[in-house]
Amino acid sequence: MRAIASSEPSEASPGRTGVTIPTPPAVDPPSAWALGWRALWRDWRAGELTVLVAAIALAVAALTAVGFFADRLQAGLQRDARQLLGGDVVLRSDHPLPPEYERQARALGLAVTRHLTFPTMARADDADGGESRLVSLKAVADGYPLRGELRTSADPDDRIGQPGPGVPAPAEAWVDAALLEALGLRLGQPLWLGERVFRLTRVVTLEPDRGAGFLSFAPRVLIAESDLAATGLVQPASRIQYRLVVAGDDAAAVRQFDTWAKARLDATGERGAQIESFESGRPELQQTLQRAEQFLSLVALLAALLAAVAVAVAARQYALRHLDDCALLRVLGLAQGTMARAYTVAFGLAGLAAAGLGVAIGFGVHFAFVWWLSGLLQSSLPAPGWAPVGLGLGVGVALMATFGLPPVLQLARVPPLRVIRRDVGGLQPATLAVLGGGALGFALLLLAASRDLTLGAIAVGGFALAVGVFAAVAWGALWVLRALVRETHAPRWLVLATRQLTARPAYAVVQVASLAVGLLALVLLVLLRTDLIDSWRRATPPDAPNRFVINIQPDQADPFRAHLQTHGVARYDWYPMVRGRLVAINGQAVRPEQFRGERAQRLVEREFNLSYSRAQPAHNPLVGGRWQPDEAGAISIESGLADTLGLRLGDRLTFDIAGVPHEVRITSLRKVDWASMHVNFFALFPVQSMPPEVPYTYIAAFRAPQQPGFDRALLQRFPNVTNVDTGAAVAQVQRVLDQVSRAVEFLFGFSLAAGVVVLLATVGATRAERERDYAVLRALGAQSGLLRRVQRAELLGVGALAGALASAVAVVVGWALARWVFDFDWRVSAWVPLAGTLAGAALALLAGWWTLRSVLRTPVVQTLRRAAQ
Repeated sequence: MRAIASSEPSEASPGRTGVTIPTPPAVDPPSAWALGWRALWRDWRAGELTVLVAAIALAVAALTAVGFFADRLQAGLQRDARQLLGGDVVLRSDHPLPPEYERQARALGLAVTRHLTFPTMARADDADGGESRLVSLKAVADGYPLRGELRTSADPDDRIGQPGPGVPAPAEAWVDAALLEALGLRLGQPLWLGERVFRLTRVVTLEPDRGAGFLSFAPRVLIAESDLAATGLVQPASRIQYRLVVAGDDAAAVRQFDTWAKARLDATGERGAQIESFESGRPELQQTLQRAEQFLSLVALLAALLAAVAVAVAARQYALRHLDDCALLRVLGLAQGTMARAYTVAFGLAGLAAAGLGVAIGFGVHFAFVWWLSGLLQSSLPAPGWAPVGLGLGVGVALMATFGLPPVLQLARVPPLRVIRRDVGGLQPATLAVLGGGALGFALLLLAASRDLTLGAIAVGGFALAVGVFAAVAWGALWVLRALVRETHAPRWLVLATRQLTARPAYAVVQVASLAVGLLALVLLVLLRTDLIDSWRRATPPDAPNRFVINIQPDQADPFRAHLQTHGVARYDWYPMVRGRLVAINGQAVRPEQFRGERAQRLVEREFNLSYSRAQPAHNPLVGGRWQPDEAGAISIESGLADTLGLRLGDRLTFDIAGVPHEVRITSLRKVDWASMHVNFFALFPVQSMPPEVPYTYIAAFRAPQQPGFDRALLQRFPNVTNVDTGAAVAQVQRVLDQVSRAVEFLFGFSLAAGVVVLLATVGATRAERERDYAVLRALGAQSGLLRRVQRAELLGVGALAGALASAVAVVVGWALARWVFDFDWRVSAWVPLAGTLAGAALALLAGWWTLRSVLRTPVVQTLRRAAQ
């Protein structure tokens, strides 16, 4: 070392020449932040973090795309609920509301209007044929609508219309175009409503607060409230829905009125009156949008679960590749704590960057969902909030912290001795406390992202249980494989493949379990795209009935069915319909005050539509009891009604039918899908016929043929029946299904990409071990052809086992989702386990070829020299 003179005091000892040698200035070790940033930049440029970043970005993109869309959708629903209801606060009642409600609203400076709706018959003038039709009559007061837009047109062929005044002039009626066709009328002609004749002046093209009840499918007739009394239609027994609508620009005044009205309803116990919400006013739209969101959330959850597997495998491979580097750093004096903090900084920044990239991608992708699905609201959606951004960043950091950091942080504990002894300082499995705590936090984030506790619990819980099942079965399969493959009889390639798998059983189990989890998500995605969506479509198929005809008299039954057959209608629902009132349960008289829920009180006050059939309806599966044809004194009850009224199998019910009591016993419970567009009943007698004194009519449901004038000819032949057209509702449901299917397919691409990352990471995790093993075998004289067969056999075996396990669990998870989340029947396909096994083997072989294609081409000397370093 060259001596450097110094006149400054020094603590160094003088040398033999008497010249003092200064102590080198102390150099502070680099901070953890600096080391972490350098490591991140180096690894990023070297491509070490590609799989980790890609997996996290894909998961966050899928979750935030759904999150942004759901956030905007919910904000749009809240914003548009006022327009869909026609006001800010709507009070609905089956009787005129006391004037105090209107006075209170006006006292707060709010606008008020009223309207009432009820079914009635409308008929053409005798000079125009005198045909009649069931309509939904709506009488509106000045100011209607307070929210939303009523559009009408003077052209019956105009389906858009123009906005204008919401109240017809005196003696005028605005109607749906379907009523003109049904009655054979034109605008300008008269229409009779009770005792008053009206002139048809405009066609209604858009009604903001139409609602969703059965009679909403009946053609609308709109008149002024001042004309209602002259019709003579309002009678004591009329089934009228009264609505008081309140709106105002002062949000505080609106909230004050809403609070006051709810408190008054609770205090007075006023029956039959309630505050109408979006859910109660438009349940069909709410349910459709909710199911669409559930489908998308499930696909996003599967992408996140796939990403977790990819991150865990890739992080472990990263740690294995850096063991020697970290041992050298320990020799050079780098402290364990500094190294651990540096890797925490590097991976934390990588996780944030990947999550930020995923959020940006998700924000762009969600516009595709908005384009496909926002048309359900028929309006533009508001801007999204910041909640999806926070969720995406949280999921990205949680993925890295839970599945990426645990193996990497072990690098800080690598002993310096590994520099000269490669057999020490290997990675150890993470502790249960670390894995459990991190996995719990990640699961909670996924549950929040799912927006549905049941959906999240089935998806996350199903995967958690699947990991244990996969590991246990894989361990058992290795034991069986070792016992079955005998070296003296089995082919050489099979013996070598078996040794490859059983030499490191723990590693083989991890590989099979990881690959099976990835394949589980992929199989579920395929089932989601095919079987689950097909099951949803089967609930409302394209050929679902679009006509409901009621009030068919017994003597018209044969001519009516012959009429349908003549016009090519071969398939239709046909049931007798009996009116009856529930008067006693288990011998105790039924009174509304016995039940807490308003729905239960309304149900026991009203008359039921009962029916009877010897055969169980095919679209009503049993959920309890048994259906015994021709069982006397038996009845089958819809399960939802049973839950509402607290009914159980074996309970005795007494119905008053035409003044005659009929006591029956509940022998079965049926599940009824009220959106199936089939004829359904709360209660069914499992008999061929009822006693002669029981009055009945028939109801039919069928798909109308594409024949001009079919409805008019039907009403001319049977003028007393009521023909309800549900074609618009069926078309809307089918349109929604198509939109949701396209959105799911689009998001499927992200999850598929995550699945490919998992496959490549899982198969490539054994690359270093395979290189060493194959190099030794080649050095001992094994031919490349033999080793290729060994490699293919190992990959095919691992992939087939993983595929079989994944498909079996996917069937169970898919059934649970269909049963408890999407609420429809799912027919499990017999090909799923076989196809899953074959697909797993093929995908593993393909991923192995892509990842390991250069293993057998690497020179033996190079591999052995690298292994010895």
